[in-house]
This record gives sequence, structure tokens and C-alpha cells, in this order.
Amino acid sequence: MYSRREWLALAAAGLVRAQDGGDGGDAVFSTDVKVVSILATVTGRQNRIVNDLGRDDFHVTENGRPQTIKYFSRDTDLPLTLGLMVDSSMSQEHVMSAERAASFHFFERVLRPAVDHAFVMQFDMSVRVPQPLTQSLSSLEQALIFVDTPTRAQLREQWGGGTLLFDAVVQASKDIMAPLQGRKALIILSDGGENGSDSTLAAAIDAAQRAEALIYSILFGGTEGRGILERMSRETGGGFFEVSKKQTIDEVFGRIQEELRAQYDLGYVSDVPVRISEFRRILVAVDRKDLKVQARDRYWARR
Repeated sequence: MYSRREWLALAAAGLVRAQDGGDGGDAVFSTDVKVVSILATVTGRQNRIVNDLGRDDFHVTENGRPQTIKYFSRDTDLPLTLGLMVDSSMSQEHVMSAERAASFHFFERVLRPAVDHAFVMQFDMSVRVPQPLTQSLSSLEQALIFVDTPTRAQLREQWGGGTLLFDAVVQASKDIMAPLQGRKALIILSDGGENGSDSTLAAAIDAAQRAEALIYSILFGGTEGRGILERMSRETGGGFFEVSKKQTIDEVFGRIQEELRAQYDLGYVSDVPVRISEFRRILVAVDRKDLKVQARDRYWARR
């Protein structure tokens, strides 16, 4: 019998199929059918996280058809990959110092040594990766020190757009997240402004969903892009937060940390074999009407 980590690695690679054991015991696995894995966060009154539910409390449908949950866990020990995406356009100039400090404290609290990875990406009139994937906190700290808004000389030389948010999400999803297994989350620090991307909002969401990456958006320094950030987070199963007088950026990062540690891990095998690659709608629900489930709303069924 596979260990949890071995099973999930095979499942993500599309190499195992789950079948009922017949006696309510462990599932039996065979090859060639892919397992759909969903990470879900459940909240109740006053937006408090609920972490004491069982498998029978959840229901999953795919394109409206009920699915059988074959795998369930409350303890997500899969490796975590975080992508910190910092809006370094001039609109963020007055909040950049606070973002840098809070981001590093977040990495310190969340990343497990020799288990998790993170990278830093910044976007303004171009998209750059000052720190590729690493497990080194010191490397992340050094990279964050140099994440800043453009200099006057760079602004004078600027040609084209100035805040390539959509292009950044597409690049992070396709080039970094897509080949990886385990839990994946992009954390966007921005006012949501977008100017000059070749990609669209729909393309950015599409890329993140194909990469199975959650998007956690933090609105900081403005309100113009609220709708953009909310939609990216909602459709990928992440969360949207706003820094304000009532909620500091450190408190926002604390909440994201809490959510990442309280996710339910659900797995099922679709009742319809994949004959063509396509997006399929998924809905995760619970019996209790006072609870809200936060999970992605579709997945890329790859042939």
C-alpha cells in the first residue's frame, strides 16, 4: 500500500486509480486513471476557520454529477511552493517597505526547512524574478531587499505598459508552478492596477487553474483593482484580503498562514474518462448551511 505522499505523487502524475476496497477500508489502486485533487478551506461565523470536519461532511460534483471522495485528509503535509508576486509599479512606492518586512516574516513562519520552496517575482513595466525557487530564507531576504519601484532613469527609458499583472501571473503559473507537484500558492501584493499586459484576466486565471495554483491576493495601496484581485482569488480557490486601518499587512499574512495550515485535501476519480483535454467544473459543498467552502471551481482534465 502506498504511503500518503507516494500516493499523491503518483496521483498527480496520473499513474494511479482509486477503487473502493469494498469493506470500507483502504482504497485499492491501479494504473491509468487520473485523480483530481482539491484543496479546500472552510469558514464559519465571523469568518473563523473550521477544521474539524470529516469526509462525510463534504460533497463534490463535476459538471453537475456527484463524485465519490476516495481520499480525504485534514493534515496537509504535502510540500508547499509559494510564489510571492510584488507589484513594484510607482503606485506602490509608499507601501513597499511595509510589504518587504511583512513578506519576509511570512516566509519565516510558513516555510518548513528542507520541505518547502518559494520564489520572488516583481512586476511593473516588466516581469522579473529576483529570486528563483529556493529553500533558503537568507536568499529570499536578500532578494526582497532589492525589490523596489523603478528609478527615475528606468522610468525615462520606459516603453510600453507599466503594470504587467496578468503577464506576471501567466509567467509564474506556466514557467514555475505547472511542472511542480504538491500544494502551490501565488501571493499577489498589489493595488490590482493593470496596464500593458499582452495577457488578459481570463488568460491569467486559466494559467493558474491549469497549474493548480491557488491565488491569494492582498489589496494594498489602492482600490482600483479590487474586482480583478477578487476574481483571480475566487476562481482559483485562494483568498482575497485588503490591508486597512482595521487589518494590517502582518495580520493578513497571519490569516493566509492559518488557511494554508487548515486546508482539507480531497481526492476523487472522475466518473467520466478524459477523452479530450478540457476544463471541467467542480463544486465542493458541505452539509452545514452556516459554513462556506473556499475551493477552485474547475480543473484542467488532461488527456
